[in-house]
Amino acid sequence: MAAVDLGASSGRVMAGTVGPDRLTIEEVRRFPNGGVRAGSTLYWDVLGIYREMLAGIQAAGPVEGIGIDSWAVDYGLLDSSGALLGNPVHYRDARTAGVLDQVLKVVPARELYDITGLQQLPFNTLYQLLSEVDRLGAAETMLLIPDLLAYWLTGQAGAERTNASTTQLYDARAGTWATGLAERVGIPPRLLPPLRDPGERIGTLLPEQAEDLALPRLPVVAVGSHDTASAVVAVPAGPGSNFAYISSGTWSLVGLELGAPELGDAALAANFTNEGGVDGTIRFLRNVMGLWVLTETLRTWTARGEPADLPALLAEAAEAPPLAAVVDIDAHAFLPPGDMPARIARACRDTGQRPPGSRAETVRCIVDSLALAYRRTVRQAAELAGRTVDVVHLVGGGARNELLCRLTADACGVPVLAGPVEAAALGNVLVQARTLGADLPDLAAMRALVRRTQPLREYLPSGGDWAGAEARLRGTGSGA
Repeated sequence: MAAVDLGASSGRVMAGTVGPDRLTIEEVRRFPNGGVRAGSTLYWDVLGIYREMLAGIQAAGPVEGIGIDSWAVDYGLLDSSGALLGNPVHYRDARTAGVLDQVLKVVPARELYDITGLQQLPFNTLYQLLSEVDRLGAAETMLLIPDLLAYWLTGQAGAERTNASTTQLYDARAGTWATGLAERVGIPPRLLPPLRDPGERIGTLLPEQAEDLALPRLPVVAVGSHDTASAVVAVPAGPGSNFAYISSGTWSLVGLELGAPELGDAALAANFTNEGGVDGTIRFLRNVMGLWVLTETLRTWTARGEPADLPALLAEAAEAPPLAAVVDIDAHAFLPPGDMPARIARACRDTGQRPPGSRAETVRCIVDSLALAYRRTVRQAAELAGRTVDVVHLVGGGARNELLCRLTADACGVPVLAGPVEAAALGNVLVQARTLGADLPDLAAMRALVRRTQPLREYLPSGGDWAGAEARLRGTGSGA
């Protein structure tokens, strides 16, 4: 299979092979991704992404299927002829400022959560659409990024459920579009395309695409097209495990796998989200800011002409004093691009802490703060769902960061099993393989194959005053 796995900072195409005791994946093309500012607007270069995706599919060689996963919430609008109405706008663009508050005047937060079960984030698709409501009259269909790319491959428009569930236009209980909500806030329901299940065949390559790629008319399969949904498929949890997961990349998605949405008042107050997973599961989680803050810190230093070697900085950070300064990594100040070291120093001063005095201390502050956010979120998720957690599975790019994995085990007080790194691509491949005939009847079978074939590393907790750090950050004087 060719697995197209698109992140907010890079994209890649993987060639994956699945057999009874075989699960291999090879990167055949990687390319940078990110926002492109034109005027005052931050866009995605979606045609550049599509071009790179095609080159990657071609480089994958003979394959039996294609699946696409990506980040959530962003979309393209098509007119009645199927033409794209402008470049998709990046979720970090400022156009949604104030829109959430306007929506809550029409639909109270309690009612909105009862329908959609989603964490209130200012860039959810609902708010993005309302930020350009004057343009919606020319649009016939909204397609999320993976569905847009699949449409260009196959000519078939639709919305895969795991990604549709992130839009705040999806009914978490009914598993359908919340058309009544859309009408109420002023979004035309015609924009919402037919829903697809993960594992459904979208269609086959259009003749012209197959000819251009020198490939047969391959099937394109709807995988868990939200990259976290695919990543959770590849969480190597054993039977009966009480596990939490952290899909750690540009964003960190931290939570539990449930059989039904958790929509109580406490979950609403804690701002947890209920997103669709593969095979009818619910991803009960919170978005934590993630490695974005570290990446943007390195970019800031590099732009100043100060070389920033991450492995060396992490090694120095590991020797720095633990928990000397911590910040709320989820604070809005850390969301937009910019000078993260200055923002970290300001946040430390605002909470009565001494700002980091060196680059290594800045990195240690970021990683400590991220582990602290993981601790807080895992504990909240377990309490809200009435569960215990005996292991945390950390997958994605953060699984390479030994300091982060070690500190996460210390902060959460349970073992951390790190890996696989390419969980999203592996989950993509596994769902494709089942559709194409592999003997993988359920998530348990897929995860058993991951455990048998992928390198994993265990980190055991060794303590630390994490409750004190939490109390210091909150300024309450009491433990968390």
